Amino acid sequence: MSVVVETTIGDLTIDLFIKERPHSCKNFLKLCKLKYYNFCLFHHVQSNFVAQTGDPTGTGSGGQSVYGILSGKDAKYYEGEKKPKIKHDRPGLVSMVNCGDNLIGSQFFITLGEDTTCSLDEHIVFGEIAEGHDVLLKLNETICDATHRPYQDIRITHTVILEDPYSDPDGLIVPGQSPEPPLEVLQSDRIGADEDITEDIDIEELEEKRQEKEALARATILEIVGDLPSADIAPPENILFVCKLNPVTSDDDLQIIFSRFGKIVSCEVIRDKKTENSLQYAFVEFDNQKSCEDAYLKMDNVLIDDRRIHVDFSQSVSKIKWLGKGRGVKYADKDDVGKNISDKYSKYRNKKKDSYDSRNNYIKNKISIHESKHHRKNDKNYRYRESEKEERVPYNKYWRNEKDENKRREKDDKMKKKYRNEGEKKNHRNEKDRKNEKDDKNKRSNRDDRDKRSDRSDRTKRSDRYDRDSHR
Repeated sequence: MSVVVETTIGDLTIDLFIKERPHSCKNFLKLCKLKYYNFCLFHHVQSNFVAQTGDPTGTGSGGQSVYGILSGKDAKYYEGEKKPKIKHDRPGLVSMVNCGDNLIGSQFFITLGEDTTCSLDEHIVFGEIAEGHDVLLKLNETICDATHRPYQDIRITHTVILEDPYSDPDGLIVPGQSPEPPLEVLQSDRIGADEDITEDIDIEELEEKRQEKEALARATILEIVGDLPSADIAPPENILFVCKLNPVTSDDDLQIIFSRFGKIVSCEVIRDKKTENSLQYAFVEFDNQKSCEDAYLKMDNVLIDDRRIHVDFSQSVSKIKWLGKGRGVKYADKDDVGKNISDKYSKYRNKKKDSYDSRNNYIKNKISIHESKHHRKNDKNYRYRESEKEERVPYNKYWRNEKDENKRREKDDKMKKKYRNEGEKKNHRNEKDRKNEKDDKNKRSNRDDRDKRSDRSDRTKRSDRYDRDSHR
């Protein structure tokens, strides 16, 4: 017994295992007879694994058996056959999806891999692809997203039953014609199943559109995380970003080099706030866009101070606040509202320098006032301070005055003396140990000599006594 499943990429002929899976084959045949699978989407296609369909909602969580259609929600699923067991050991096998506890609905899948037995053991094989293996190859090669849904819809358009050995259950009404496509099919956000995506398209135009979409997606992400005030805002077109600089390269050096392309409004090498060391990148602002473009085309990969620099258009919009479509932009400082962005950036360095100078002057004045109030209590001490202030030099933590230097020397001398004393003590201790050891050795040798002499005298006495006894 066979069923022809017509899809948007070709026809598949399925031979059913009626003897081994009678209930599953009957359910599948009656659903095909009701045109239930028409316009069903292949919602899950995984290369070298499976291609799944049979859900009218296209989500993978819908569908019901023919008994659920006839009897209601209580009979939405039926219990599938467990025996005889048929393994998923080759591509082209057709299986009903087990929804849990061996309950079967309407969804089924086709195997695309050689051996998928381990991961598909719980599902029920009820047929095999007899014709249409070229369609299986197309399914296996289709391009899908991260959720394994094809970018271009692949749908079942029609099912044809070649022979049905089962009688129709009570209440089954066979439709006279195919149903109309549902609204979800017409309003799909994917590439339509009938759209031709192989037509001749200008490659440059296609690449430009792709880059525009990619740039818009990145800008939207930056807007979401708060790095951009709006995805529609654009950076200034007359400012260059220069990186890979040598740390010794200064603002004046860059200004002289880039000034041959046009008038430069500002040129700033970005430096660390604390150490004032170069961070090896800079921003160069021209008074017009054409000069900026010329510098971009000619200065990239140029050697400056033994370094190959990289030049690109600035993407920084940190000083701009977007007010909305048609309402323009607002700068970081209120005084700059309505001014050109070039004016803003060109005056930023001077304002920054003035702010640092005013802050330092304020701190110096505050310190001098505090010192005068504190030392005015004692006139003698105050006069001493005033006379000392004339000769005072600016304080630097890396400088050492004579008093500190003397203290340091005294400390070093004490440490050296301490180490020298410890060395002498150690040498004296070692010498004493050697002397004691020598004395012990002499004592041991003297004791041995006494023992030897006593032994000899004892032997002599014994020999004399023996001789006297023998003469008797």
